[in-house]
Amino acid sequence: MSLALFNGSYLGRCPTGIGVVARDLVGELDPEMVPLLDPLGGSRPGSIPIRNDLMPELGMRAHIRRLIWTQTKLPEILRKNGSPILLSPLPEAPLLKGTRSVVIAHDLLPLRYPRVNPLLLYTASYVPLVLHSASKVLCNSEATAREINRFLGVPIRKLITIPLGFNKLNLRHLKLKRKPFFLVLGRHNPHKNILRVLKALSRIKNKEIEVWFVGPHDRRYTPKLKKCSEDLGLSSRCRWLPWVSDEERLRLLNSCQALLIASFWEGFGLPALEAMACHTPVIASDAGALPEVVGNAGLLVNPFKIDEISSAMRDILLDSSLRNKLVANGEDRLSLYRWDRSARIVEDVLQCLEG
Repeated sequence: MSLALFNGSYLGRCPTGIGVVARDLVGELDPEMVPLLDPLGGSRPGSIPIRNDLMPELGMRAHIRRLIWTQTKLPEILRKNGSPILLSPLPEAPLLKGTRSVVIAHDLLPLRYPRVNPLLLYTASYVPLVLHSASKVLCNSEATAREINRFLGVPIRKLITIPLGFNKLNLRHLKLKRKPFFLVLGRHNPHKNILRVLKALSRIKNKEIEVWFVGPHDRRYTPKLKKCSEDLGLSSRCRWLPWVSDEERLRLLNSCQALLIASFWEGFGLPALEAMACHTPVIASDAGALPEVVGNAGLLVNPFKIDEISSAMRDILLDSSLRNKLVANGEDRLSLYRWDRSARIVEDVLQCLEG
């Protein structure tokens, strides 16, 4: 009998963020110990097929379907397969009595930067219930663990910090020629601080230097950011790509000057690891978990100070010895973040709960 079922309902064909974490973590877990509830019909041994209309890229209706399915159908699946625990890569789990869960918490950004929308309602009402009812909450960083304890009052004894990792097959050094652009990965939400990144770019006088923004477009924010780039005279120096394949992501990470993460807050900052794996320097804000993850492998900047962001960009462009130092430090830090290590910690947690 398995120790737990892995909730794969969030897995999609175009994964970002939590979807990438879910995909890569389950790939390292023992399939006999933790079978996957699989919406994609993959070849993982022992996987259990589930419906494929719950994935996030299908929009708000899919999110609602997934939440209903989690409360109504998922308990039946757990009982039918004789699994005592649900392992969920995000804070979604049945709230019925008798259902035990271990969930992964990534951040509380909707509470830190509240906006009246369905995500705020979800994070302020449903997520706390899941976290308090879970047997254990796996946190992707110490910063996230502190937030969950401080904002929601989840007891410290329930919180376990686990390191995330990176996919060594998809992310590696290709020895490509560096091109004159900085790379920004992620959504266009306000906390990503893209407006200040654009203003920092405007202070780089070399007109050949560009910033490429790779992440899902959002009708609430993307048009305003594009309009800002036009107003700053940067239209020809910005590229906006809604999604790229793993292969293209690898090429971009290997050919950019540096990865730029100027967010006001990140619960982890997975792209920083991806950049390190590609021997790419990182410019990161000094907020949230980014200093914890980046360490001495990047330049840390105050995300509210445009001059600090632009100065770091110039340093990367002009100082080859600095670039080499950051790359070497990044190679050293990578040993701390491996999916196989994360998976062993998760399996140990499940075995302790079973015991």
